Amino acid sequence: MNEIFEELRTALHSIWHRRWIAIGVAWAVCLLGWLVVATIPNSYQSKARIYVDVDDVLSEQLGIAGDGREEIMRVRQTLVSTKNLQKVINSTKLGEEVIEATQMDSAVAALSKNVQVTSQQDNLFEIIATVGKSDLSDAENAVLARNVVQKLLDIFREEHISGNRAEINKAIAELDDQLDERKEELEAAEQRRLAFESQYPELIGGSETLSTKIQQARTELRDNAADLAAATSSFAAINGQLASTPRTIVGGQDATGPQASLLQAQSQLAALRGRGLKDGHPDIVAMTKQVALLQKQVEQAGPNDAGGTPNPAYSSLVAIRAERQAGVEALQARRAGLQSTIAALMASQATEPEVAAEANRISRDYEVLRKNYEDRLQDREEIRTRGNVVDETSQYKFDLIDPPIVPQKPAAPNRPLLLLGVLIVGLGAGAAVAYGLGQLKSSFATPQKLERTFDMPVIGSISLTMSETARALQRRRLKQFAGACAGLGGVFVILLAIEVVSVSTVA
Repeated sequence: MNEIFEELRTALHSIWHRRWIAIGVAWAVCLLGWLVVATIPNSYQSKARIYVDVDDVLSEQLGIAGDGREEIMRVRQTLVSTKNLQKVINSTKLGEEVIEATQMDSAVAALSKNVQVTSQQDNLFEIIATVGKSDLSDAENAVLARNVVQKLLDIFREEHISGNRAEINKAIAELDDQLDERKEELEAAEQRRLAFESQYPELIGGSETLSTKIQQARTELRDNAADLAAATSSFAAINGQLASTPRTIVGGQDATGPQASLLQAQSQLAALRGRGLKDGHPDIVAMTKQVALLQKQVEQAGPNDAGGTPNPAYSSLVAIRAERQAGVEALQARRAGLQSTIAALMASQATEPEVAAEANRISRDYEVLRKNYEDRLQDREEIRTRGNVVDETSQYKFDLIDPPIVPQKPAAPNRPLLLLGVLIVGLGAGAAVAYGLGQLKSSFATPQKLERTFDMPVIGSISLTMSETARALQRRRLKQFAGACAGLGGVFVILLAIEVVSVSTVA
């Protein structure tokens, strides 16, 4: 620790011994540095904040709302593109001296470094522009910074509103051209398909459709067989019920038939005998013959003909039997038709493979063209509907939160800090030069250093003895050195004052 302290004392002694060299170097470095700082042009920064409302209620209700945030992010990322920066340069003072393409490229490259577009939130953006041209005054640089930001705001709006409208119109025009081409191709494919189907109706839809038709026919045939079996069983059951049901009911005032006539004749015969007529009476003989004749008719009619009132149950069963018989006959006819269809389809599949392949190709081409046409048509209608609602009442809204203003103070450079830094560097450079010169001299500032260097004991040291004249001269030189240091500090203070005054008078 003592050695470090001793080295520090040695360094301070060396610097103090050569203080005039140190202050001279400090003056030279400070004057040169302050001159460089003075030549740095002031840069002025203007900024604006803009809020973008991406909630488009009308488009969402119509089901055509796009991703508004992605659209705004796209506009933000392309805002500092070369094309947009060229617009800014041409519409401001930045483009007054730009004539050649190389000058424009240089101006665009320089401006791209001084323009920033950042997202503070999802819907909040900040545009910052920094301008510091050496050939312009501070007031002109400040106004130019504001104009650059204002132009970027205008482009920000145009890129989405006007640009979006132009993109929609361009997209609709391209889709119209594609639809015309697809329409011609679809009509040609439809004509080929109609011609082929008229020649081979069983191959409508291609061989895949033919196989599907065969499978469907077989499935329908199995269903038909099950339905026919059920209908046949139901028809047999109704026949059994009909066989065991009499056609008429015996008795009743409205009874008809042989049995009813027999009963009436027997009743009349009994009435005649009740009047006391004998068997030989002509009425009795005639009625007896009639009864015998009616008995023979009843025996010939059989048991089903009761010879009475018509049986309503029998009539209903007859109607049901006729309906079920018609159903059985229809199912049988359908079965025959399905069997014929399956046979024809199998024959077409087996005997005409090339035609089936052609049917596949025609059907596939037609379906592909039809789907493409319908997709393009739907896309066009969606884009057209979206274009109809892209206006200032239903499209994204831009709210300017902080408009760009003319900056009153330069954003860069920080001259007070630079002036102080130059002063510190100057003093450090002077001290370093003085210390370095001291290291080149073969003298020793303290006896201890002499003893360490030669590794020999130092018996003693003689202090400096000065006369009154020398002391007066030394005091005068100290005053001069203090004046030099104060002058350096005074220049620094004056430069700071000049900087404060110049900043307060800008714009």
